[in-house]
Amino acid sequence: MENKWAIILGCSTGHGAATAKQLASEGYGIIGFHLDRGSIKKDALKLQDEISNMNNNRVKFWNVNAADKEIMLEKLIDIKKIVKNGEVKLLMHSIAFGSTTNFFNPTPVRQRQMDMTQHVMAHCLIYWTQNLLNEGLLKAGSRILGLTSEGSYKAMEGYGPVGVAKASLEAVVRQIGWELGSQGITANTIQAGITPTRALTKISENWEEWVEKTKERNPMKRVTRPEDVAGLVSLLLNDKANFVNCSTIFCDGGEHRAL
Repeated sequence: MENKWAIILGCSTGHGAATAKQLASEGYGIIGFHLDRGSIKKDALKLQDEISNMNNNRVKFWNVNAADKEIMLEKLIDIKKIVKNGEVKLLMHSIAFGSTTNFFNPTPVRQRQMDMTQHVMAHCLIYWTQNLLNEGLLKAGSRILGLTSEGSYKAMEGYGPVGVAKASLEAVVRQIGWELGSQGITANTIQAGITPTRALTKISENWEEWVEKTKERNPMKRVTRPEDVAGLVSLLLNDKANFVNCSTIFCDGGEHRAL
């Protein structure tokens, strides 16, 4: 494996964690950002150790707010030192942090909540891409990936701010791919199906019911697993995927086609 690295924004659990392990097993260096406390922080440390054993200690996690501009610029200096003369093959946005409420009743969303959700779950990817590009860390063959959901085009209880942010993320990724495609840098979103992750439990108290209903309507009669998404990411990093750009790729077993 050449000196290639993956930067994963939101690496401690779910799709981000599974992708980190998958790529580490293939020899990629892993740079991860997460913002966790308590037991989840301990899980992140265990994951970092596991990855270290897989890829010869080519891993660095930071427990900080990756969407913060000052932190972004500060860690960019460290990333350059870590990557050295290599390249960032993947920048993946997997941050699941936003306001889960409605626009109106029972608890109307506030502007501060909307602005935060939009920035963290969509807009910060623009600034990460800008900075990595300016530092020469993104090159032909680099991939920008974001994770979206059905909520980007379906109205759902308690999902208003996040749904808007997911729609924004798709637009952000399309524009990145459109502007950087001529440089051989591609950008796509992956739409996973309902996945029983920590993020899902924050969206609704009825998440277990969602999981059971998903098993019924999914053509493959199961929910999406983080490893499914990690496998797709691995495929997209192959040079044979160089012409896949500005697209939303479904990784849900056909769930989005079912009623």
